[in-house]
Amino acid sequence: MNIRPIKTEEDYEDALAKIEKIFDASPGTPEGDRLDILVTLVEVYEDKHYSIPAPDPIEALNYYMESRGLSRKDLEPYIGTRARVSEVLNRKRPLTLRMIRKLNINLGISADVLIGSYSIAV
Repeated sequence: MNIRPIKTEEDYEDALAKIEKIFDASPGTPEGDRLDILVTLVEVYEDKHYSIPAPDPIEALNYYMESRGLSRKDLEPYIGTRARVSEVLNRKRPLTLRMIRKLNINLGISADVLIGSYSIAV
């Protein structure tokens, strides 16, 4: 099997086809090593050409609440009063560094996501 850098979409498709053929290769074997190399090459290509933008902080916060069955009231210890939570979720007030820290430490929401920029309603 010839392994080479992935430079084009055709190279990418070819690498995916090769991965599919040896997907069940055992680790530590020559085929397993080829699989590791191909997967690494594909990951690098995908990161460069198919990057996924970071989520909007408010959308991420809404998703977190929905996926864990949390209400706006559950955010009050981390954001502030009911009115403050409403302002943040309705994009009328930005998350502060203090809010971000509390959400990160207490709820485990990634600070990298929460510090992202987003539009504030005027």
